[in-house]
Amino acid sequence: MLFNSLSFAVFFPIVLVFYWLLRSNLRYQNILLAIASCYFYACWDWRFLFLLMFSIGLDFISGIKIENSKSNKEAKFWLTLSIVINLGFLGFFKYYNFFVESFAEFLSGIGFNSNIGLIQVILPVGISFYTFHGLSYIIDIYKKRIKAERNFIDYSLFVSFFPLLVAGPIERATHLLPQIKKQRIFNYNDVVSGLKQIVWGLFKKIVIADQCAIYVNEIFSLHYGLYGSTLVVGAVLFAFQIYGDFSGYSDIALGTARMMGFDLLKNFNYPYFSRDIAEFWRRWHISLSSWFKDYLYIPLGGSKGGNWMRIRNTFIIFIVSGFWHGANWTFIVWGALNALFIMPSIIMKTHRNNLETVAQNKVLPTVKEFFQMITTFTLAVFAWIFFRSDSVIEALRYIRRICSYTLLKFPQKDVLWLFIIIVVFMIVEWIGRNSNYAIENLTLNNKFVRWCFYYTIIAFIIYFSGEEQTFIYFQF
Repeated sequence: MLFNSLSFAVFFPIVLVFYWLLRSNLRYQNILLAIASCYFYACWDWRFLFLLMFSIGLDFISGIKIENSKSNKEAKFWLTLSIVINLGFLGFFKYYNFFVESFAEFLSGIGFNSNIGLIQVILPVGISFYTFHGLSYIIDIYKKRIKAERNFIDYSLFVSFFPLLVAGPIERATHLLPQIKKQRIFNYNDVVSGLKQIVWGLFKKIVIADQCAIYVNEIFSLHYGLYGSTLVVGAVLFAFQIYGDFSGYSDIALGTARMMGFDLLKNFNYPYFSRDIAEFWRRWHISLSSWFKDYLYIPLGGSKGGNWMRIRNTFIIFIVSGFWHGANWTFIVWGALNALFIMPSIIMKTHRNNLETVAQNKVLPTVKEFFQMITTFTLAVFAWIFFRSDSVIEALRYIRRICSYTLLKFPQKDVLWLFIIIVVFMIVEWIGRNSNYAIENLTLNNKFVRWCFYYTIIAFIIYFSGEEQTFIYFQF
């Protein structure tokens, strides 16, 4: 069931109505949401619902066992057991064929023939996200940051809450579980705000991402016969496709949750207005970046121990982050590139220079800030080429074609109309860059103008709506 589907447009209002009808009974509300979340997940493939419930049950029991352990050794046993099983399932479904193929290629390279068989493995949707939910929960219990949850329904809802189940944001038990256990009060302003964020998310997905995807798919599949200028257009459009697609999903998830009285973690904070790569990664997929910082980077030693320690740990988290995205060397190279891009600021300790929103309390950025944003965006686009390509070889061929004399020729694709929409979209994002989402506090004093703006967005969504397009991050 896609957020941009007719089925969700029917499903969510029904759940919302019954949910608020039960507002006087928190237990029934949570049961309803848990059942609705299971139904939502089963719509993808009901068979993997059993895997989800096994993961939930494993971590629920492990959390209690860890808390009740009479020794650190016993607690560590249950922690290790849960981590190994969770990562084992994730590794099997997501990486089995990758490791087998890579090992076979290695053997072939040193002169051995290998007949290691591959198997057809269907990747359960959302497995990377709900696995990380569970891992953070049991680690936090082991570190004594939280108490183990004793209510199975409440814990199940924490992991399977349908707005965030298949593509995040990756929530922490310390943030979401207290909201699940607390009575939610109907707030008209939150409902209106949530609905506005859903509409803006749909605009990002359907009008920006899906329209960019049409040209991106064609350009990347036929890059060997296109001008370098056309390939630059394809790379730039993919940057806006993946941003519109994933941040659009996050907006819909946050808006949906807010309409039910939940406050989910902000996942995107206008990353393409970043002035350096360090700032970009504080603003892109925030819940994943912070997860790796808290549960991998800091345990590895963080920034302690001098430059070598910072360099090593930075490369580790970026390469692991790349591998988390998929079983392909392209993602690993993409992660390594971002580590290289961020390295100068890590070594010179300037990676925390740009903590405030760009051009704070100003209409326009300075010339320096403008060129910093352009440079950062260019580096991000370059790395996205590897992310989007089918293989590292294809990515290198794509880049080599860009660097040919055809870069100076006029692009072969007429996408001027789409770039005009993107420019208007980015202007709205720029104006709203201090808000949780771009149109949250958009000042349109004239009621007629305000409603014309909203109806225009809706009209664009309806006009460009067609065949339902899945979200990019569902494959991760």
